[in-house]
Formats: sequence, C-alpha cells, structure tokens
Amino acid sequence: MNWQQAWEQALKRTTIVRSRIASLNTFSETAVPYVMLSASQVNDGDTVVRRGEVVVQKPSLILPPNIPQFEGFEFQKEEGEADGSVMSYLLIRGISIPSMRYNNKTYSLDVFEGGVDRAVAHFANLMERKEDVQTGLLAGPDDAWQLSVLIFVCSQIARNTQVDLKRLMDEYRKGHL
Repeated sequence: MNWQQAWEQALKRTTIVRSRIASLNTFSETAVPYVMLSASQVNDGDTVVRRGEVVVQKPSLILPPNIPQFEGFEFQKEEGEADGSVMSYLLIRGISIPSMRYNNKTYSLDVFEGGVDRAVAHFANLMERKEDVQTGLLAGPDDAWQLSVLIFVCSQIARNTQVDLKRLMDEYRKGHL
C-alpha cells in the first residue's frame, strides 16, 4: 500500500474510541499509552491488539524549524523512495505535525479472538473498571496502524493546547520562565 492509500485508509477508518483523559505534561515529556485494535489480515474474524506508548517531548510555543522526528513507528519505505517519505507526503498535502520527537514503543502484539467491535467493548470495559485515565483506545486499519497511532497522538496534542498555554502563562507570571 502506498502512502496515499495508507493515509486515506487511516483517516477513514481510525476511530478514537476512548481518548486519554489525563492531560499531557507541559514542562516534561509525556508517555501516551495506547491500545490499538485492528481486524486481523491473517485470521478472519479476529482482532490484532497492539499495546504501546508514544513518548512525546515537552511542547514549546516556539517550535524548532526542523521536521518532526519519528522513532519506532516502523514506517517502511516503498521501493525507490527516499528517507523521510512519510513526512514529505504529509507536508506536501499541508498536514503539519508539531516539530517534536515522537518515540513509539510497541510493548505487545496479541490476537483477540473475536471481531473489532467485541474487542472495543472488551477493552473499553476493562479500562473503565481499572479507572485508567492514561491510556487511549483506538481502532483502525492494520496495514496503516502507524498512521492511526499518529492521528491519535496528534489529537491528544491538539486537545492539550489550551492547557499548555495556561500553564506557560502561569509560570511566566510567577517569574519561572
């Protein structure tokens, strides 16, 4: 699948079932754990369960001029493409991602016996019972899971912008910045 198809699939089929309730850290990096569910391409009717976290560096009002740095996302180059093709693809289409470092660590890759809808209900119930406000739950295409995780993390950053600005202004007023 080329980047165009993968991006379109991720946009159409990524569902953020449960956002992270806890806000991101303003003055230090934040680990953003997730559970990513997708229909198995190998076993029809089963669900692939990826558990991991993306470590996002602390936000800044003035972002460095370089492009974002992705580690651990397993972006595979299509034959004949240069390094950075994913970022080039996104930038050409006007998709801007904050210029920070994103380090994905996938901790486990399991199979849930049952369809994605059953898996969503199961994991949402499990997180609710544990009162887990740190972990996000999302579903998306298995062959574009990296882009789905990226969409999830960017939604968390966008949601946190107002909190970050308030915290930065409070620290400035206290004379700490």
